[in-house]
Amino acid sequence: MARVAGVDLPPNKRAEIGLTYIYGIGRSRSASILKEANVNVDTKIRDLSEDDLSRIRAILEAQGEIEGDLRKRIQMDIKRLMDIGAYRGLASPSRIAGARTANAHQRAHPQGSASRHHREEEGTG
Repeated sequence: MARVAGVDLPPNKRAEIGLTYIYGIGRSRSASILKEANVNVDTKIRDLSEDDLSRIRAILEAQGEIEGDLRKRIQMDIKRLMDIGAYRGLASPSRIAGARTANAHQRAHPQGSASRHHREEEGTG
């Protein structure tokens, strides 16, 4: 079983699909990694040589964040948004339930009162 970036890749999958089991790698990034490593995208993971795997590992290491590092950075970004009180920080999955109840006072006014207020401002009401 091939292990790349701490993830066991499924041996019966094509290389292009197998690399997507690593957090932070999608189909397009997988295809570009395999192209750079001179590996056919249709090759099964079980058929990859140790040399192919080492080239893939080297490319992943050079390209940047995947797996744990990427998860950590994303969590830190969400925490920063929550700390500064940004709207996107409030909408994070961990705070959705609390944000709904905390912001209940910001709900729109009923249709009647909002339209009456609008007419008074225009002087037509």
